[in-house]
Amino acid sequence: MKPLLPPQIHVFVRDWLSANNVLLRSRDGHVLVDSGYVGHAPLTLALLASDRGLHGEPLAKLVNTHGHSDHIGGNASVQRTYGCTIEFPAAEAPLIRHWDTKGLWLDYADQDADRFTIDAELHPDTTHVWGDLEWKMLSAPGHAMGALVFYNPEHRILVSGDALWQNGYGLIMPPSLDPDALPATRDTLDLIAGLDVRVVIPGHGEVFTDVESALDRAYARTEAFEADESRIARHALKVLLTFSLLHRRRMAVSDLPDYVERVGFYRDVNAAVLRMPPVALAEQLVRELAKAGAVKVEDGWLMPA
Repeated sequence: MKPLLPPQIHVFVRDWLSANNVLLRSRDGHVLVDSGYVGHAPLTLALLASDRGLHGEPLAKLVNTHGHSDHIGGNASVQRTYGCTIEFPAAEAPLIRHWDTKGLWLDYADQDADRFTIDAELHPDTTHVWGDLEWKMLSAPGHAMGALVFYNPEHRILVSGDALWQNGYGLIMPPSLDPDALPATRDTLDLIAGLDVRVVIPGHGEVFTDVESALDRAYARTEAFEADESRIARHALKVLLTFSLLHRRRMAVSDLPDYVERVGFYRDVNAAVLRMPPVALAEQLVRELAKAGAVKVEDGWLMPA
């Protein structure tokens, strides 16, 4: 059976708190794509230092697909440990330079990351050589409006970040808060559908080759979102709450109404779209997540399932 990926590409598949890390090995300097969540930075460093990683060799460069905490949280630790440069999508670089914690969905979404510095910007429609392979930088707005995906035409490989997973894509803002996000999501799916992609390295989940089926599922989700803004809002809040539970390990159910009123992302989405009392919103999120098998309630505590 033909290998999915060239031998110089190694993917560290992480859990849903940390984005996957993609190591591109090269005689001219090794490159890492995305660094995971800040709480998992020690594991990121351990994976890089392992026999499957750098095995004592230097890291030349760290690049990011976009600026959310599960992709950039380990940047500072990796930069300190290896002295590598960091290259970042140009459209989101100002958010990092000004450390815009709302624009980066950090404290705005009850998430965290250590601050780091950018050495160079990655611009759409340019080509970079990483791992002895040419990668085209392609604009992929939607989940993050300044996001990039990286495409290698020779082996037909797409590093998709959160623009396409095997079962969907990253959460998007409702049109009432960002009218461009949903149309941009569809445009990005159209872009990917127009590429000759053989294998996708997603930001979360296993590497996959059934790209057509993944796109069908992503388009179906997009159509559902286009038909019902409240569905986008509920999905976004459920994803964020699940992420927070993975980070915190548990939250008191009695604290949730205050939490959804206090944390800016929940408060703004609720005010713009759902317009529910905090108690009712908290109850609905718990009920829907429990029904989906994503969370469980034990002795008054909400925990990831």
